[in-house]
Amino acid sequence: MSLRRVQVTDFRCLPLAEMDLDPRFTLLSGPNASGKTSLLEAIYVLGRGRSFRTRRLEHLIRSGALRLMILGEADVAGRRVTLGVSGSEGRMRARMAGEQTASLADLAAVFPVQIIDPEVHHLIEEGPRRRRRFLDWGVFHVEQTFVASWQKYHQVLKQRNAALRSRQPRAVVAAWDNDLVRYGEAVTAARQRYVAQLAAIVGPLGQRLLGKELTLTYRHGWARELSYSEALRRSWEQDQESGSTQVGPQRAELVLKLDGFTVTDRISRGQQKLLAAVLLISQLRLFLTDAAAQPTLLLDDPAAELDNERLAGLIEEVRAQPVQLVVTTLQAEFPALGSPGRRFRVEAGRVQAL
Repeated sequence: MSLRRVQVTDFRCLPLAEMDLDPRFTLLSGPNASGKTSLLEAIYVLGRGRSFRTRRLEHLIRSGALRLMILGEADVAGRRVTLGVSGSEGRMRARMAGEQTASLADLAAVFPVQIIDPEVHHLIEEGPRRRRRFLDWGVFHVEQTFVASWQKYHQVLKQRNAALRSRQPRAVVAAWDNDLVRYGEAVTAARQRYVAQLAAIVGPLGQRLLGKELTLTYRHGWARELSYSEALRRSWEQDQESGSTQVGPQRAELVLKLDGFTVTDRISRGQQKLLAAVLLISQLRLFLTDAAAQPTLLLDDPAAELDNERLAGLIEEVRAQPVQLVVTTLQAEFPALGSPGRRFRVEAGRVQAL
């Protein structure tokens, strides 16, 4: 599977852009602020239904336009499938093979895409929510029943929190607890299995790129010695006071340690970027062991924040992955990655094949 063609209309600074992508390596070059990152962002939205740069749809629609549209063609199991995402009036909509999808998550199943960009360090320095999102994307692709459990858990959690906010008595709130525990434990078990598999890949890769022992553990959102049911029971007063459920998978954390020390502000920005890249590459490698699909990896200005030695190590690992690459640089060449199958020049929101 790979993305063969993409057409972008009224997205950021791009009035209209069309590209036929190489199944292995496409290079986008051009000056800063030319629209290169916006092209990568549009490809990401096509596979995720959301941006990696903003949560506000109005920031994605080109100034003066009413809506954005992204169309693509992907090879899926030997056949060409059309994908589409449009955004207007505060809502994203997706289509696949001419039909509206039930969920934006359907895009990810057909077109798995990941990105390493200059802001990837936020995966390390920001709070647990971003790491949970990273984790859940990976679990989604290797655990077939995960998305259903995750969706049902959050539906029940929303109802329970509504009861808490409206100051309903304990018996009314507790009516949601059985389903919350059932789906919460299913989500937790799937995440734990995934982290165990991911950690086996992350360790050796972290040693090669960072020269340190890198470990991952999953903290599941309540005291380890308690069952989820007991944790909910003990959390009643805090839940009642705050008006929301204080324990559960929505409070989970992916804990990262380098040489036995929890990663916080101990490492440089470049190390944070490299550590995040280790997680993303490891996730793609695990994905490839469990699926026939070929994911797409977007690399936005990979040299940013990295010295030559660390950049060389990162590029070596990227080249070893059987993924489709779409890479942006200032120059029309990137010798470390080899010769691209297709090249494009991006300037002032216009895209030209080279």
